[in-house]
Amino acid sequence: MIQNQQAMILSPYMALYDMVVPKDNILRKINELVDFSFVYEELESKYCLDNGRAAISPIRMFKYLMLKAIYDLSDVDIVERSKYDMSFKYFLDMAPEDPVIEPSSLTKFRKLRLQDVNLLDLLIEKTVGIAIENGIIKSKSIIVDSTHTKARYNQKTPREVLLDYSKNLRKAVYRIDESLKSIMPAKVNNGVLEDEIEYCKKLIKAVRADEVLSNYPDVKEKINILEETIEDDLEKLALSKDEDAKIGHKTYDTSFFGYKTHIAMTEERIITAATVTSGEKHDGKQLQELVEKSEAAGIEVENIIGDAAYSEKENLEYAKKENINLIAKLSKTVSHGNKRESHDFEYNKDADMYVCKAGHMSIKKTSTRPKKHAKDGQGTVESYFFDVEKCKHCPYKEGCYKDDAKTKSYSVSIKTNTHQEHIDFQESEYFKEKSKERYKIEAKNSELKHRHGYDVASSSGLVGMELQGAVTIFAVNMKRIITLLG
Repeated sequence: MIQNQQAMILSPYMALYDMVVPKDNILRKINELVDFSFVYEELESKYCLDNGRAAISPIRMFKYLMLKAIYDLSDVDIVERSKYDMSFKYFLDMAPEDPVIEPSSLTKFRKLRLQDVNLLDLLIEKTVGIAIENGIIKSKSIIVDSTHTKARYNQKTPREVLLDYSKNLRKAVYRIDESLKSIMPAKVNNGVLEDEIEYCKKLIKAVRADEVLSNYPDVKEKINILEETIEDDLEKLALSKDEDAKIGHKTYDTSFFGYKTHIAMTEERIITAATVTSGEKHDGKQLQELVEKSEAAGIEVENIIGDAAYSEKENLEYAKKENINLIAKLSKTVSHGNKRESHDFEYNKDADMYVCKAGHMSIKKTSTRPKKHAKDGQGTVESYFFDVEKCKHCPYKEGCYKDDAKTKSYSVSIKTNTHQEHIDFQESEYFKEKSKERYKIEAKNSELKHRHGYDVASSSGLVGMELQGAVTIFAVNMKRIITLLG
């Protein structure tokens, strides 16, 4: 049975909040700016309304997720801190003496209540609406880019994950007292997973034996993460693969296994739209959806600012049709070829190479130009060559690679006349001035990763990644709104 949280809190200690939670506290400001009743309305259908034990308010559970996104802590640590941090209790609409939830309740809330809920668009639209109401958004430009997030699982072997977490725990202990090395159990280095698990259990037991030591916040957090890995994550790490995650490329010689979050942001640095895809997806293909989502959130779009990945022919035609200026420099490969199978090969602007349907990147390219086109620069053909050894064992080789072929290439015809209008636009002062705004989204991507834990997925699957993106972007947008209002 669900209860609405908007009930009056009767406690003789409520005045404590005015004494210990400053007026400029970010959590107090978020509470004042946002009416969280929309969470109740959105999740009401996920609960039984008239039967069973009273459930914890979905608004309070959602606020716990927000605290995780803002402070980048585990379920156990965020609940532990809410026992004594008065700003947390104030934000959660609790009386000072109220007990907190069990950490497992937060996990169940994510898995059972937030399935099939489009939180990503809902939360972004909510923050954009608040920004518009407060007169923060004045520009009519959106800046677009993507940021990559590594999958939580399959980045390392289970043993390697345990090694990292146990090492972090030992470091936390030695920072307090290096002489404590004598109480630590002997490390194992035989490569056997079961022995590593046993060592981690002994390490936790040894640290917990010292009650003062184990209650240091830094040590306590490291113990909780290690225990969480052993008890909850190890089975998934050992037996499952994140089926939704894919290999993406940042440059020619660097790749990642995980997801991409494609973002649109105003010049005031408010995120207006986002889509989450697997790591191999091409940035430019998400442009139209980002524009449409931004407009649905209430943004008037006159300019789109991005890098060369967004300057493909389809986007140029779309921008012209919608009477939008596309501030993105052309790449020579914007046409994406003229072959029937061109949709199976996508251009990676960072590596200046093509990636095939299987996620393999070309290893070299050649460029030729017929003599009759030498003067006007048209008719150049660029050929991208792939590793034949990978092609031989590729699940998509039928119709793409012929057995015993010594080479596999994909050719692109560059048609500069198709883009001449945009080439002229690139030389204008307006284009050059607006291009200077693009750096802002790089800083926003860095903030998401380094301050809010967006560099690694907190769970497996595309749905889990969308949830993480939704809550993280909501928190980041609210912080930005408060900064601009302050």
